[in-house]
Amino acid sequence: MGKGDNTAGKLLNSDFLAAVLVITLIGMAGAANYMYERTSVNGAGYKNIEMIISTQEGFRGAKLVEKESGSGNVITEKDELEAERQIGSGCDDNYYIRGDGINPITWNFFDTGPYGGWATGIYPMDYINFTKEAEFEYMPVSYQTGEYNQKWIEKLCVQNYRIGAVLTEMYTRAEHLQKTTEIKTRLYNFYDPTLNWMQFHEPGDAVPAPCCTGVLEANLNSNVIGVAHIGWLSREPAINSKGRHNEWGRSVEDLTGVFSIEKFIQLWGNSTCGTISVDWLPCV
Repeated sequence: MGKGDNTAGKLLNSDFLAAVLVITLIGMAGAANYMYERTSVNGAGYKNIEMIISTQEGFRGAKLVEKESGSGNVITEKDELEAERQIGSGCDDNYYIRGDGINPITWNFFDTGPYGGWATGIYPMDYINFTKEAEFEYMPVSYQTGEYNQKWIEKLCVQNYRIGAVLTEMYTRAEHLQKTTEIKTRLYNFYDPTLNWMQFHEPGDAVPAPCCTGVLEANLNSNVIGVAHIGWLSREPAINSKGRHNEWGRSVEDLTGVFSIEKFIQLWGNSTCGTISVDWLPCV
């Protein structure tokens, strides 16, 4: 071979390596579908945080938004967040190979245990688990960067579009706030009666129960000097003949002054969703 042939061979090899590299990078690309954060803070000064979690785009999936700010003493704050987008993540919703009438149902390479599926169970779901224990005390503070004089604001909103449920916990103009919040929400894929997930499961067992489309549960305990707003809403996800969403229930509570609040909230897609996942008997 001549030099020209060697050059062509080197170019071909370079093109091949580049193609392999591009394919590898494409295969590695993907969003962080699992999110976990644990925080512990205490001290004195000005604090401002914002957290936004979404498992699906648009008006779908589960959402969590938290906003907190104020100046003074952060006596204690311990947060823990865990969220995962399993539905539509590509890992996949259909992590089984359907039988063809002759060959039995088998599992593909996403099978991670004796029952297949996810660490959370064989049914793919989106979920958000959030716990927070905090105590704040207002006072003006001054540093080289400036003066900060803001009473505490704590806002939390959790939405589950699969079951049309929303929960809001909000405190504003708080001189003192001590709170413990535990919220868990999950939603399952749409029920398909044609599926048979495993040979020993009944046909249509694509969710824990045909009507258990999702869950939103909360356990709220707080002592506040300021303004408190706590509410929940339940609406039909599907629109009616007039293009609106029927409202099945709502609760709104507004308090101004010095209050001790205890509230347990359970919003289920159906009573067949199993057992309560938050602590329904907290310390008082």
